[in-house]
Amino acid sequence: MTTDKDLLDGQLEHWQRTFVANPEMYGPDPSEPGAYARDLFRREGMTDVLELGAGQGRDTLAFLRAGLNVTALDYASDALAGLERAAKASGHRAQLTAVAHDVHQPLPLPDASVDGVYSHMLFNMALTMSELDHLAAEVARVLRPGGLHVYTVRHTGDAHYGAGTAHGDDMHENGGFIVHFFDRALVDRLTPGCTLLDVTEFEEGGLPRRLWRITLRRSEAPQ
Repeated sequence: MTTDKDLLDGQLEHWQRTFVANPEMYGPDPSEPGAYARDLFRREGMTDVLELGAGQGRDTLAFLRAGLNVTALDYASDALAGLERAAKASGHRAQLTAVAHDVHQPLPLPDASVDGVYSHMLFNMALTMSELDHLAAEVARVLRPGGLHVYTVRHTGDAHYGAGTAHGDDMHENGGFIVHFFDRALVDRLTPGCTLLDVTEFEEGGLPRRLWRITLRRSEAPQ
């Protein structure tokens, strides 16, 4: 089964080794969706942002430089330690809360405690459909009414979709990484308590990877 503990632990170890071996693998500049989210959050006058799967923090640092307070979650503690060092070196350590966390578990924040939630390919991790449902509900729970959720996913038009080792639920393993590829029906499904504002396709990397950037707004009142 895809949710077997050994399989999930293997993903953690693989990411930890990757970050240790490549401490600057993504470079210092924000990703395209990270820059989009930074500008959107700033235009909306937001203050507190939750980032899921912050990794080495190229988008986190862009949020911090824009004046946002960021709670950065990742299950690779080595990456978070590097992010904390980078935030301190840039003079933004006080704005950052870094927490080692597995998103299979409930998010470690109170209800309605953040203005925005952001993640870049975190929803593509080794998460079953029921686990994705739970994560989307958790994001809605921690968002304040009117808050924004911006996330990206590789979709079923990607070159790696259907390749490598299949793990069920449209999950496929290539190069040691398990990716849950999204179709449009799954995007529409993961909107509890939110309104879908935008789905924009873009490409990234050398393959290139084919992704959607998705923007949702938390409902002002419970649905």
